[in-house]
Amino acid sequence: MHRRLFLGALAQGASLLAQQRNPSRPAPDSYDDHGGVVIERAASGKPHAGKVLALIQPHSDDIPIFAAGTACKLIDEGYTAHLIRVTNDDMAGPGWYAETVTANERDNNAVAKVFGCKQVFDLNYNNHMMDNIARSELRQRFIFLFRLLKVDTVICYDPWGHYEENPDHYVTAACVEAACWMAGGAKDYPEHFAAGLKPHAVREKYYFSRFQQRVNRVVDIASTVERKIDINLENKAQGPAGENGARLRQRLDRDGKRLSLLGANDTEANRNYIREFVLRRDREIAQRYGLQWAEQFHYIGPEEDRVGNFVRENAR
Repeated sequence: MHRRLFLGALAQGASLLAQQRNPSRPAPDSYDDHGGVVIERAASGKPHAGKVLALIQPHSDDIPIFAAGTACKLIDEGYTAHLIRVTNDDMAGPGWYAETVTANERDNNAVAKVFGCKQVFDLNYNNHMMDNIARSELRQRFIFLFRLLKVDTVICYDPWGHYEENPDHYVTAACVEAACWMAGGAKDYPEHFAAGLKPHAVREKYYFSRFQQRVNRVVDIASTVERKIDINLENKAQGPAGENGARLRQRLDRDGKRLSLLGANDTEANRNYIREFVLRRDREIAQRYGLQWAEQFHYIGPEEDRVGNFVRENAR
């Protein structure tokens, strides 16, 4: 083995060993331009005033569970938000199909209201069937919305998250990723331009995943965690929160038992249930980075203008 290769392998091995001993330490940034782990904290004022945020979810409970704290933080910092739900959630919730669809639509609208979203868009694909649709159609719908709304930033499932079994999640994510790039093209879908729209690429993405993913952004949500609880309370039809605390408290009452965690009434029971069980992941992520509450993402930011920067620094 060449000495240089041997020393490189030795250094990499030492780095991996250190990573195992201290999992909060970011892995070496040697393979791409997306960087090591960055802790994003709440900013004062409105640094994002005038910018547009698209919250894109296949189902009514996705953003509430995985990214509501970050979404609230960005909205507090000046973003105008729009909520885009891709399916009609007809396979997830109570009652017959019509009841299920209605209950989830009601929940989704309530979630948007707590967020303070300007608009809600329901694309109404059938739940669990999105691997059967034409992806080019969904991609075009996203491109139209990105150009229409002039979206700067998206929050969505990670198109490269591992072990995702739900086709609604990975199809949505793949179409969003492609649309973010294609929306900036000057030749794709010229009928959009005839209608008065202009090319508009999405330059910033916060991608979340249910399972494994490359994490390079951890967002401190301590300032918005109570609003995240408020949002999850609205997901009564299918969310893991809703009124589960009250149901558990009532069941224990029937058995002559009491759980102090659930408090003195149903309102306390629901909030505490969400804080203890639904947000457990947020608490565990935060502990790795010395925080109280956090959400994690694969973050992709605006590309560096290397030519422009070089010219500004060197042109005489």
